[in-house]
Amino acid sequence: MQNRFASHRSRTAAAVLTVLPVIAAAALTGCDAGQHTTTKGAAAAKHRPSAARAPVWDRSPESVAAVGDSITRGFDACSVLTDCPEVSWATGTDSDVRSLAVRLLGTSRAAGHSWNHAETGARIAQLPEQMALAAEQRPDLVTVMIGANDACRDSAEMMTPVADFRASFKASMRQLRSRAPKTQVYVSSVPDLKRLWSTGRGNALGKQIWKLGICRSMLGEADDMGAAAVARRAAVQKRVVAYNEVLRDVCAKDLRCRYDGGAVFGYRFTGKQLSQWDWFHPGRNGQARLAEIAYRNVTARKPPA
Repeated sequence: MQNRFASHRSRTAAAVLTVLPVIAAAALTGCDAGQHTTTKGAAAAKHRPSAARAPVWDRSPESVAAVGDSITRGFDACSVLTDCPEVSWATGTDSDVRSLAVRLLGTSRAAGHSWNHAETGARIAQLPEQMALAAEQRPDLVTVMIGANDACRDSAEMMTPVADFRASFKASMRQLRSRAPKTQVYVSSVPDLKRLWSTGRGNALGKQIWKLGICRSMLGEADDMGAAAVARRAAVQKRVVAYNEVLRDVCAKDLRCRYDGGAVFGYRFTGKQLSQWDWFHPGRNGQARLAEIAYRNVTARKPPA
């Protein structure tokens, strides 16, 4: 606009004074008045990403609610066949674990601004109800860890179908969005159950606990390396991978949802991180590792790849 003005310097002062208000008005209103946009500018705007569709993620949420299954309840982390929510990776108060809530909010604030709605034994079909409970608190962030019990059934044939898993997770997100549209969601991948079997099967006490009925589809006949047993474990592994793909895909369609990129599935739990009672669920050390993974991903500038 300065070059254009310079090319007309020979005009009379009266003409300049007449043109300047028009130019100023156009400069002030050009961003809002579509009729003043040039063809080139309109084309550029068309190809520019919409600000309304840009991902929205607050890396410093001030309240946390957790939904999910036995892992988020700290099952078998403190004593045999018992919940221990104080060591939960998501909302626990244990100083050795330093849960996600404690890391984000601090110990004192976390006590009054975090809630654990997870249930031991819960499957994806129960998640919409948990989401409804979480939404009542209008938390800044909801953590989700679900799916292990959908694969851990009495037999591989009883595992939750992938289509049903997807439908339930979609319903859960709709349930949350209908009541808490601005709440962020952090979704953990389902752990690698086959790796947990491989790690825990070396402990004689753990295998005795497994015989009580923990995850028979993967842990049943733990030392059987026959073709049928190997195929059964492979089927469970494949289903877990499919569940994680569902969690990733559904989450990706929500601007305020962040998937962990498979971080929990890929974590190599050792005997040190597993429950001393069942050698399958995370113990205190394992819960602390889950909290680290979650905190790293929640506070990252960009979502995991």
